Amino acid sequence: MKYLPIDRELFIKNRKNFMSQMKDNSLAVFNSNDIYPISADSTIPFQQHRDIFYLSGVDQEESILVLFPSAPEEKHSEVLFLKETSELIAIWEGEKLTKEKAFETSGIKTVYWLQEFDKVFKELMNQSDTVYFNTNEHYRASVEVETREDRFIKSTKAKFPAHQSAKSNPILQRLRSVKDPIEIDLMQNACNITEKGFRRILDFVKPGVTEYEIEAEYMHEFLRNRSKGFAYTPIIASGNNANVLHYIENNQVCQDGDLILMDVGAEYANYSSDMTRMVPVNGRFTKRQREVYDAVNRVKIAATKMLIPGALWKEYHIEVGKLMTSELLGLGLLDKADVQNEDPDWPAYKKYFMHGTSHHMGLDTHDYGILWEPMKAGMVFTVEPGIYIPDEGFGIRLEDDVVILKEGEPFNLMRNIPIEVEEIEDLMNG
Repeated sequence: MKYLPIDRELFIKNRKNFMSQMKDNSLAVFNSNDIYPISADSTIPFQQHRDIFYLSGVDQEESILVLFPSAPEEKHSEVLFLKETSELIAIWEGEKLTKEKAFETSGIKTVYWLQEFDKVFKELMNQSDTVYFNTNEHYRASVEVETREDRFIKSTKAKFPAHQSAKSNPILQRLRSVKDPIEIDLMQNACNITEKGFRRILDFVKPGVTEYEIEAEYMHEFLRNRSKGFAYTPIIASGNNANVLHYIENNQVCQDGDLILMDVGAEYANYSSDMTRMVPVNGRFTKRQREVYDAVNRVKIAATKMLIPGALWKEYHIEVGKLMTSELLGLGLLDKADVQNEDPDWPAYKKYFMHGTSHHMGLDTHDYGILWEPMKAGMVFTVEPGIYIPDEGFGIRLEDDVVILKEGEPFNLMRNIPIEVEEIEDLMNG
């Protein structure tokens, strides 16, 4: 791993919080992700399942975590199963976790090698009544492949048909959505790396550069600051490409007079950042570009202030829609008749701003969080309004990541990333 060691107190605390919500005489199991093949002997770079990482800090393949708070033997209340390392593996793949290193990372004292799993797990299952399975219930999830977790659930149900089963996901959705101070620090680091990337491209952008060259500049800065790279597929969209919400081709030449929308974020220690900024290719916004830009920024500033404990996600978006409607009227993109005759299920503003304003942030870019429950202090949200005008050849989106506080306005993790027109122009022309 490129990132620096994380204080294991985070993972100890996370396990304690999870186990406090488990049923009596139950155990929970969490599996690593698979390494996915491309073809021949090629594979996609390994990405750890965020839940086992959240609960243990273990960041390698073929790992299993079992939590059994009421285990007859105390040593089995927390158990890690790891792929046994060896001299041969160290030579070909690099060092894997030893039992000692696993304890240093996770705070878990009982560590077995993976070949002992079936024997030990059978013993633990015979001592329990309920098993918690870790299913993916994220509201955006659309999974077509059978995961390691899926295979484990299927085989466990076949081997232990008399056990009751329960769901880990609702517990994790609530726990993971509220960030520990250690997590906030990790996310701040990811945002700081993103800032370095953005400041780097302000010196680089000029007419004639390509979108993929800008992408390369970000990647250079991310890697040299201990990031694996982008937290999600980057969007570098010049001109009309900005009106394609998930434009990822990043293969066009940036033309004089155009704007570039950059929706990018560095990851750090598996934690995400998610930024969107706009820059003019030639270093100066036109009058119209600035009018729209300032309108989007005003909506972002006002929307941010609405993210407070107790706020409801659905009602928040309705209020942001009212702000956006007012700005679109001021820009001449809507008129009063458009608003008076709008479809309540698809308000008039949706013609120019068709996506949501905020989503949870954390270990996943679209992180865990139950949307119908009130917001809480410690949650991290994006704020990302946009106005997209294909007829005028540009679209604008601005995005920061903010932490909800117990009192007052949210804390902006991207507060140091330039966003005002004057600062961006000064930096590009300095």
